[in-house]
Amino acid sequence: MPNSRFTRRHALLSAVATLATPSLLRAQSSDAFPIEERPVNGAAPTKRNISAFQKQQWQDHFDTLGVGCLLADINSRALHYWSGDNETYRLFPSSVPLTEDLTKRGYSKIVRKRENPSWTPTASMRERDPTLPLRMDGGPGNPLGTRAMYLDWPAYLVHGTHDTRKIGRQSSSGCIGLYNQHVEELYELVKVGTQVLLL
Repeated sequence: MPNSRFTRRHALLSAVATLATPSLLRAQSSDAFPIEERPVNGAAPTKRNISAFQKQQWQDHFDTLGVGCLLADINSRALHYWSGDNETYRLFPSSVPLTEDLTKRGYSKIVRKRENPSWTPTASMRERDPTLPLRMDGGPGNPLGTRAMYLDWPAYLVHGTHDTRKIGRQSSSGCIGLYNQHVEELYELVKVGTQVLLL
């Protein structure tokens, strides 16, 4: 009898892969990333996986590393971090502003950091949605998640979110949002004075 490379293990793995295919297809469904979502700033529609992230070099955007650099790439919906000693690089998926009107671009810096931050909606947010509270303490219902890093632009932050559906989407009122586990990792790396560029 000839030696067959098709073993029971191969048959089982093939069956599992076949059964898992519908689940994998559902994971790529359009409800996770709506088709009708308009691109930011007239850019081409964004691919919805990590391969769509463009690797960036800090030298293309900053003169020096200083104490560190953050680059928020609005079009690819990614946040890049480089440490001041150039030993650490991180890339995170992010949420971005809902519209170009809410998007502020340019250079800024981190001026303060908070764990479990409280949230005070801006006047324009309350105008768009009068049901918003005047202020909300940190905790599970707070849209800023578990950590926040404040830019020197008023009301602009890099923060977490408890609503994980927002990551990878146009979903913020101007801030850059991250999964809570990612913002917690980043929070430990970022120092006050870190340079920020929203591109």
